[in-house]
Amino acid sequence: MDETLGTALRRWRDRLSPLDVGRTSRPGRRAVGLRREELADLAGLSVDYVVRLEQGRATSPSAQVVASLARALQLQPMERDHAYRLAGLLPPQEGTISTHVPAGVQRMLARLGEFPVGVFSADWTLLSWTPAWAVLMGDPSGRTQAERNLMRAAFAAGPSRLANWPVIRDGDALHPALVADLRTALVDYPRDRGLIDLVAELRSTSAEFTRLWDEGAVGPHVSARKTVVHPQVGEVTCDCDVLTVPGCDVRLVVYTVAAGSDDAEKLDFLRVTNGVRTDGSSPAGPGLFSTP
Repeated sequence: MDETLGTALRRWRDRLSPLDVGRTSRPGRRAVGLRREELADLAGLSVDYVVRLEQGRATSPSAQVVASLARALQLQPMERDHAYRLAGLLPPQEGTISTHVPAGVQRMLARLGEFPVGVFSADWTLLSWTPAWAVLMGDPSGRTQAERNLMRAAFAAGPSRLANWPVIRDGDALHPALVADLRTALVDYPRDRGLIDLVAELRSTSAEFTRLWDEGAVGPHVSARKTVVHPQVGEVTCDCDVLTVPGCDVRLVVYTVAAGSDDAEKLDFLRVTNGVRTDGSSPAGPGLFSTP
């Protein structure tokens, strides 16, 4: 009997440990692997929809849904492509930007749940984030994919912002580094229509982006200090580091504060008042990651 998407989802769900996604495996837990409720939470889907997918009653999931499930289930690239085919979809083509977050990166971040961490694709679209990111920067789950793009947040003159609250930067190194990244991405992914349209959009809407692009701006990402003006606790000053994963195009943006500092106390207060536990999960919202 041929495998269906539903049977594959159940198999992948059963093999994934709750600890790998930042959940606590409590004594007496009878479920093997993840529960359907946990998978739905991680993938940003309703439990009913996950049930219908597994039972074969929902037969035409979108590419966005399959991508979210693949990230939540920590599938390897070949498994992710298999999921697309089982859904009757073409896997992501070569020459286009991947939204896949490797399983190793997800397991690592499950153990860094106390830190505000955002995972970005090669065009600087926010793919996933920890609960601590949401409490510091504002929950991005209500924003569209276009609104979660850092390039638009950095160069747009309108209300499109990646963070809900004002973020004050030290220094001017970010913009040239972002433009350099986008130029490299265009070389690596020349057939990605969304990337081509993003460059055209920014050239038409931002004089600064156009100048940096035409000048061939280059610049590496360096550690920087950023101050988030949060409505609950006021200014929170953090060190911001951009980490790249060898052999993978995702970038991790990590915010940290010095232990014992006033900023650490403010961040701890935000975690507690927003229900984020020390394992990185939140009883009121997604576990380790929210996904588009």
